[in-house]
Amino acid sequence: ETDMLTNSLVELDRQHLVHPVSSFRGHEARGVRVLQSAKGATVTDAEGRQLIDGFAGLWCVNAGYGHESVVEAAADQMRRLPYATGYFDLGSEAPIRLAAALAERSPGDLNHIYFTLGGSDAVDSTFRFVRYYWHSKGQPQRDQFISVEQGYHGSTTMGAGLTALPGFHDGFGVPYAWQHKISSHYLYRNPLGDDAQTVIDASVAELRAKVAAIGEDKVAAFYVEPIQGSGGVLVPPKGWIKAMRDVCKELGILFIADEVITGFGRTGPIFASAEEDIVPDLMTCAKGLTSGYVPMGAVFMSDHVYDTIADGAGAKAVGHGFTYSAHPVSAAVALEVLALYEGGLFDNGIKAGARLMAGLESLRDHPLVGDVRGRGMLAAVELVTDKDKKTPLPAAVQPATRLFDRAWDQGLIVRSFAQGIFGYAPPLCCTDGEIDAIVERTRTVLDLTLEDPEIRAVLR
Repeated sequence: ETDMLTNSLVELDRQHLVHPVSSFRGHEARGVRVLQSAKGATVTDAEGRQLIDGFAGLWCVNAGYGHESVVEAAADQMRRLPYATGYFDLGSEAPIRLAAALAERSPGDLNHIYFTLGGSDAVDSTFRFVRYYWHSKGQPQRDQFISVEQGYHGSTTMGAGLTALPGFHDGFGVPYAWQHKISSHYLYRNPLGDDAQTVIDASVAELRAKVAAIGEDKVAAFYVEPIQGSGGVLVPPKGWIKAMRDVCKELGILFIADEVITGFGRTGPIFASAEEDIVPDLMTCAKGLTSGYVPMGAVFMSDHVYDTIADGAGAKAVGHGFTYSAHPVSAAVALEVLALYEGGLFDNGIKAGARLMAGLESLRDHPLVGDVRGRGMLAAVELVTDKDKKTPLPAAVQPATRLFDRAWDQGLIVRSFAQGIFGYAPPLCCTDGEIDAIVERTRTVLDLTLEDPEIRAVLR
């Protein structure tokens, strides 16, 4: 019975459902794995197999699955008022309360919130706000944007250009000429070595040089993730983010912190910017905002950005908006999720994050482990075949699929990056036992991978 159902779903999926960031043909050949239900940090597939979700969906189910109170909040809002537009000066209670709650918890004077549907359109909205800001300032020539290699800023056309991963550029005609990059801080593979101050000084010099080359009066904004997520969970040296923030302030360039992944307890505090001791001019978030239960993102604007745009527009409407901006159901969910976070999940995440990092550190002596890095419940293990030379896994191992499948067979979902990196972002609700299981199952996957003929061939 369930087999028949699963088979027909696999077939329907193959014929009709286009999956994000997939090889269309590869997906047709592999077929979909159907998830059926989930509770806490555990998901169950259509065959009844239970897996620990070590990646919280797509780094987003920070609260964990199956919170009845969240379902209730959504259902209650749907019954009373399933939709209200924010156009025509209309609104509804939940998004108003959510905006106030977020402003109260955000770093510094990030007091104004524009709601989006997710991270990509939050980043896209910042382009619009940044350009409008400079027009309002009488400096429309400031139309050049800088981001960081290995960075990820979403998958809209403009955001994908700012994203600095080849897979999001090839065949799409991006990046645009006005989108520039500086080198990543990527400590493990930094040509300058892993001395923090050396890397910070080099990045500061490179940002200054880039701005000088473009023209100091032409650069609009600099974008960076407090920890680079999709680039392989790359953690900057302590002080790096602050140094970049200071350069931007000095040069009069808007600084945008992309906290889509790092927000809402992922690294410990509610926002990673607080940990870096900075206040960005604009900040984006999504994912953990609703714990992935419904779509929602947000752009946080500092007072000076908001005031400049407001004064520049005067009586005119600022022509940027979405039908589903400040959606009442999403906002009701976000408010309840925030209550869960502050009711103990943030605290548990800090405890579980320390245990996760310690557990992954214990894998360092494994023959295939080159690097272990992370902060809180955001971590990575980078695999190599030669620790001295830092030789990546051979492409023949196809880490993105084979190692993902192998973890799946062990009852573990992790992100398996094509370059041979495991990414971890478990729900903040994880128990000690679940964290330990994530580490142990990873160890098993590493042991099994040692037996691969492609690995044996290169490991002497």
